Amino acid sequence: MRKFNWLRTTMTAAAFTAALAACAPMQGRQTAGEYVDDVGITTQIKAELIKDKELPASQINVETMQQTVQLSGFVDSAAQKAKAGQVARNTQGVKDVKNDILVRK
Repeated sequence: MRKFNWLRTTMTAAAFTAALAACAPMQGRQTAGEYVDDVGITTQIKAELIKDKELPASQINVETMQQTVQLSGFVDSAAQKAKAGQVARNTQGVKDVKNDILVRK
């Protein structure tokens, strides 16, 4: 039951994000197709971060522009920062990752 709730929540978030993407203004040089692809990448990364119980997903921000992902926010260790970067790099469609997450001292 727990897995079903997670899947339902993830799918609802993805659908909501896609719906918002259709209404959002175009940014810079992105085409509509690129924007939708970027939203999908962001959604997938956020879902993977949430799934990983070792990462404070609510403290990690994910933004994607032309398949380049920027991570920001705060984590408690360098290992968490590296793991978040690895999750982003392993996501299909990602060309580059800029890991700007800060490690709390």
